[in-house]
Amino acid sequence: MIPEADYIIPVDGEPQKALARGWLWLGVLSLLGSGVFSILLVLARTPAVNEWIPWVDFFHIALVVHVDLSVLVWFAAFSGLMWTLNSTKKQLALGWAGLAAAALGTLMMAVSPFLGAGDPLMSNYVPVLQDQLFYAALLIFAAGMCLVVIRSMIAIAPVGRYMTGVGAQRFGMNTLTVSAVMALVAFVWTWWLLPDFLEGRAYFELLFWGGGHVLQFTWTLLLIIAWLWLASESGMSLPLTPRVTLIFFGFGLFAVFLTPPIYMAYDITSVDHIKVFTWLMRYGGSLASLPLGLAVCYGLLISKSCSEQEKPYRSALISSLILFGAGGLIGFFISGADVTIPAHYHGSIVGVTLGLMGLTYMLLPRLGYGIARIKWANVQPWLYGGGQLLHVLGLMWSGGYGVQRKVAGADQVLDGLEKQIAMGVMGLGGLIAIIGGIVFVYIVLEAMLKKPSA
Repeated sequence: MIPEADYIIPVDGEPQKALARGWLWLGVLSLLGSGVFSILLVLARTPAVNEWIPWVDFFHIALVVHVDLSVLVWFAAFSGLMWTLNSTKKQLALGWAGLAAAALGTLMMAVSPFLGAGDPLMSNYVPVLQDQLFYAALLIFAAGMCLVVIRSMIAIAPVGRYMTGVGAQRFGMNTLTVSAVMALVAFVWTWWLLPDFLEGRAYFELLFWGGGHVLQFTWTLLLIIAWLWLASESGMSLPLTPRVTLIFFGFGLFAVFLTPPIYMAYDITSVDHIKVFTWLMRYGGSLASLPLGLAVCYGLLISKSCSEQEKPYRSALISSLILFGAGGLIGFFISGADVTIPAHYHGSIVGVTLGLMGLTYMLLPRLGYGIARIKWANVQPWLYGGGQLLHVLGLMWSGGYGVQRKVAGADQVLDGLEKQIAMGVMGLGGLIAIIGGIVFVYIVLEAMLKKPSA
């Protein structure tokens, strides 16, 4: 048996903790905002219920804000938190400036629908409202994240001379930074090369295509860090040495480093450019997540039961593995523009979210907040993950009947009992997941508003 490696990153330095707390607040509040919009989304797609919701166009507006808050902002904010914990005290002002800009951009996104922003466009990876206020919100948020990424490269913490579990995690943080930089480069590269005659859907679809794919590798690397940390926190014995873990992180970067050659080999408006990134997403994302996920699953089988205090971390880890694995598997069944596509990315995205939820429970007392309620924190990943799994299975089932994505109400054409049952399962799962998400936000906010613990 390979000796157990400790992948628990030390949370030190009050200046870093203060900045990390700011990123945690941004992430949790973005989830709260996305939850408000998600209620309308699920109701608008649930048979019988959707007949009472006349604002089909608002469904698409809500979908844009929901996706951007629950994926782009939540994941980016947690990345900012992790980079902050992995940094020294250098250039803290730059970190605070990045946080302020990201928070302002997020606030503008959330309120833009109520200030007249509309004309929703469901472009992949970063959907938009075609309005100057929403454009400004995205640019301000992106500027904030650029500042944070720059600081993460300046204030980088040393990995160490001898490779340990913590050193491997710090190397993983560095790969996260490299991937984020490559995503930003891809967005700018695409914008520079976009033909002037493009507009509307064609413009934004191409603008976010390359960088959006690289962002998915970034979130996958973030998830791997979360899996390793949660495994160690829940008392698991991982069958991995730090050096092997280092190799897995390197595999995760392999797909990222293929980005410049793709841009140099294919015109961004060509079909080949679209196809190659699709293939890269389908197979490249598994290079690191699949072998490491299997190693964690094996570690779960050979590990002893955990204590009551460790159960929330173990619950979040297991549910994250299940959802991320389901999402990855469903991706191989995509063959059209039906709801199998959202079934795939909901599984993958929720898998990442569950891992970050577990890390949030663990980090709360270390950042000076109260401890989350153990029993509720243990149940919540199963509630949220179980609802999302039902939601995903309902979407996949509906996709088999050809139900189209990004539509609501009568546009779904639920003309058969099978379609109605499948989408009903989707709606039920979505409502359960919403409850699970509300429980998470309540637990975390309650702990964050408690008297700080020692």
